[in-house]
Amino acid sequence: MRRDQATLTELARLGFAALSGVRAQLDELIEAVPLDLDEVLPAFAKAADPDEALHGLLGLARSHPDAVAAALAEAEHRIPLIRVLGASVGLADFFSRHPAELSAFNAWDGSLPTRNELVESLLESVGATDGFAAYGEDEGYTRLRVRYRRWLARIAAHDLAAEDPRDVFDGVASALSDAAAAAVEASIAVARTQLATATSGPGRFEADEVGRTRFSVIGMGKAGAGELNYVSDVDVIFVAEGDEDHGLSNARAVDIATRIAVLSMRGISQPDIEPELWEVDPNLRPEGKQGALVRTLESHLAYYDRWAKSWEFQALLKARAFAGDLDLGQRYVDAISPLVWSSAGRENFVQSVQRMRERVTENIPTDEVHYQLKLGPGGLRDVEFTVQLLQLVHGAAEPGVRERGTIAALTALSEHGFIGREEAGEFAADYRLLRVLEHRLQLHRLRRTHLMPRDPDALRVLARSSTFASTGEALVALWERTKHEVRGLHERLFYRPLLSAVASLPEEEVLLSPEQAGARLAAIGFRDPQGALTHIAALTAGVSRRAIIQRNLLPVMLRWLADGADPDYGLLAFRRLSESLGTTHWFLRMLRDSSGVAEKLTHVLSGSRFIGELLDQIPEAAAWLEQAPELRPRSLATLEDEITAILGRHDSDAPAAKAIRRLRRREILRLALGSVTGTLPISELARGLTDVTTATIAGLLRIIRRADGLGEESLEFAVIGMGRYGGSELGFGSDADIMYVYRATALPNEQTHLAANRIISELNRLSEDHRLPLDLDVGLRPEGKNGPVSRSLESYRAYYSRWSLTWEAQALLRARGVAGDEALQRDFQTLADGIRYPADIAESAVREVKRIKARVENERLPQGADPTRHVKLGRGSLSDVEWFVQLLQLQHGATIPGLRTTSTLEALAVAVENGLVPDETADRLRAAWIFASRLRSAMTLWLNKTTDVLPSDRMQLDGIARVLEYPPGSAAQLEEDYLQVTRRARSVFEKQFYGGPARPEPTTR
Repeated sequence: MRRDQATLTELARLGFAALSGVRAQLDELIEAVPLDLDEVLPAFAKAADPDEALHGLLGLARSHPDAVAAALAEAEHRIPLIRVLGASVGLADFFSRHPAELSAFNAWDGSLPTRNELVESLLESVGATDGFAAYGEDEGYTRLRVRYRRWLARIAAHDLAAEDPRDVFDGVASALSDAAAAAVEASIAVARTQLATATSGPGRFEADEVGRTRFSVIGMGKAGAGELNYVSDVDVIFVAEGDEDHGLSNARAVDIATRIAVLSMRGISQPDIEPELWEVDPNLRPEGKQGALVRTLESHLAYYDRWAKSWEFQALLKARAFAGDLDLGQRYVDAISPLVWSSAGRENFVQSVQRMRERVTENIPTDEVHYQLKLGPGGLRDVEFTVQLLQLVHGAAEPGVRERGTIAALTALSEHGFIGREEAGEFAADYRLLRVLEHRLQLHRLRRTHLMPRDPDALRVLARSSTFASTGEALVALWERTKHEVRGLHERLFYRPLLSAVASLPEEEVLLSPEQAGARLAAIGFRDPQGALTHIAALTAGVSRRAIIQRNLLPVMLRWLADGADPDYGLLAFRRLSESLGTTHWFLRMLRDSSGVAEKLTHVLSGSRFIGELLDQIPEAAAWLEQAPELRPRSLATLEDEITAILGRHDSDAPAAKAIRRLRRREILRLALGSVTGTLPISELARGLTDVTTATIAGLLRIIRRADGLGEESLEFAVIGMGRYGGSELGFGSDADIMYVYRATALPNEQTHLAANRIISELNRLSEDHRLPLDLDVGLRPEGKNGPVSRSLESYRAYYSRWSLTWEAQALLRARGVAGDEALQRDFQTLADGIRYPADIAESAVREVKRIKARVENERLPQGADPTRHVKLGRGSLSDVEWFVQLLQLQHGATIPGLRTTSTLEALAVAVENGLVPDETADRLRAAWIFASRLRSAMTLWLNKTTDVLPSDRMQLDGIARVLEYPPGSAAQLEEDYLQVTRRARSVFEKQFYGGPARPEPTTR
């Protein structure tokens, strides 16, 4: 019994996990293959998964005992085999299919093969002579696949033998790349033979034509960089050339080369008795899947000169002659090299590169993001994209950084002073660690995967095979730390050295010249890099605590600013804010200690000039970003209480009005910050802006009416909100449409009228704010611009009963008392109800509404404005929805109480409930109204000016889109979305409002 326990203990010490079955398997192995267990057993300790190694070895021994006996005879052959079987079920299956290949480790010195050795061996496997194979399709492709896997087993054995696989990673990746190139060479030879020996059909070409066709395979991606995985897609581009001297035209050569390309890809990738090796992917070629599979060199260059996108040049950075005609391949590489290294100067280059990286992340299934070694945050792609971006930025002027491989590029960037040696070394180590994990995962089943396992046993095996940890839990902890380090890669490698160009930092290893720093800033999106360097210098100059903190903050702040729509303005605004608040105890502490606040600040500064200008006036508002509730609107009652306190502190008009104007700016800034950070929905924003406007008008009115002869004892006075203000639907940049009404009490009528006009004059004077104008628009009053600015309640009554036009009744649909004497507000609204909700509306009045609407569309649009892009008066925009709803209110407001509301969306909902509007129609109109309202505010926030026309400029559209929370580069998507939603709204509007596609002719009077 004690002997059994000791044996089990020994097995556990060797790494076996399934102890209950191991003894029986070992007994069976000894029975099938005569061997000394004491000699063989210690070799299992070197396997990543001793149980899997024993299982694979026993399976081979059952069917091929002699081959196994020969393979286990010598220790130097035995150990590599057991290592491979313990790490790769895929290679165990290969040996099971081809037991003769167990001899792969015999007479092998354990070193990695050279490229020439691999090419000669693979070509020999298909009997290739002068570019043609001796074996046809099925046998030829099988032979090359078997030979490739024989070499793969040797490469894996070398890899698995390393004490630290990071030390041999570079050589292993290079050998895998050379093996892939050799496999492609052999597959091309078989393809040529197929073409030359075909009996008939379009795939039949004369052997001499096939032989004279110059055909080159350009390696892209990891194949081009010489850093392939065990199972990578091999990205390629095909180039062909004829031999005019011997009568082979380029066109004929392209036809032949296309067949060679198709057949050689099948030889590698098509499922067969011997499984495919990996995918040959030609989709990085010009025009992608839609483009010609094979082109001449001239055709490639013509495409890249005229049509290529920025990401294509990034991909070409790794291009090299991979297989086939290497001279032609090198001519291709030499020809495209100038295009690659000048590509960083293309418009929006960096944005397109960054957007491509974001798309990669967005396409990861949600449940895989955390487990992605390659594509997820802190994964391999983060390293590769950063290094490639640095190469493209600095490679134009410094040929020494033009390396294909990621590790080689990091080294070159460090040697030429563009990144620090310490950072380069750390991240090269991180990259190798992630790549080794990727290698081990793919080697297991010879399948393409980039997902860390979730199973504890699989993690334990991965920890042993990588040698990075003794347990699965420890490996996961190491991986998480590595991801965290890599996530900071962009800041540490890209942004921090910018400071060396403008600040005296003796400890800074990287010393970029101003020109190099400017190039880097331009590459990440700054349009005025020299101006940006000036701001950076001002922020980091000196030895004060503030300068030291700024030097620590700026690298990451620059990264976040560069992610914004207007990094130049964002940096300027940040400098102004820092100069205003830099001496306070809380500002830099808040930015230093809360990355979330710092990121929000850079987001709003680079995304909204409206906010940037207001923050310049109220810098302390930056503190609100630390507390989400501070970005929500304050209630009207709270604002009124604050204004009461202001009036209590200030007896004179000017200081009190100034304080109220400042309150308005502050609260609108609060709402703007809430809007840009995604805190406020459109309904809450509109209510907040309306309440701020109401509190401002009411507060200023209270100041004015403290004067003798203007108070409540002298007259009643009220302000009536109209239009979007009356409907509580204000956006940023909206006018406040109002009317004034008064009623005589103690003063004669004439003096009352004069007093009302004095109040209005003072209200206009005290509300004037050049920094944030408050436009009090009285254009909706009776008789419009020709009518008196103020009227008594009785004058309104007399006018409406005798003279009012349909449009004036329509305007009253949104009339709502907002400030002044409450009794007068109620009486005006009662008067308005009798006009805006008539018991019966004549058909002629309905026709008049429709005629006026048509006239507005024809006459009020600015000259030359595109009606599809005007968010207020354009087709399917705010005007269509509001006129549609208002006509329903005029027609049915008297009988349906719910329609008696100043809110457009509330009235539309009531119309649906009462069967006046189909659900689908209402949905389209509601969507258009909300979209246009949000868009109108976004345009003001981005541009810092009011406009109703959607810009055509791509940069402006992209900035507006970012305010609306679209991802970067969404100018076209925003445009498409707006035109689509308004087109759908316009179609139902014309049908429901006009009664069909035809509109009535506008009146000409």
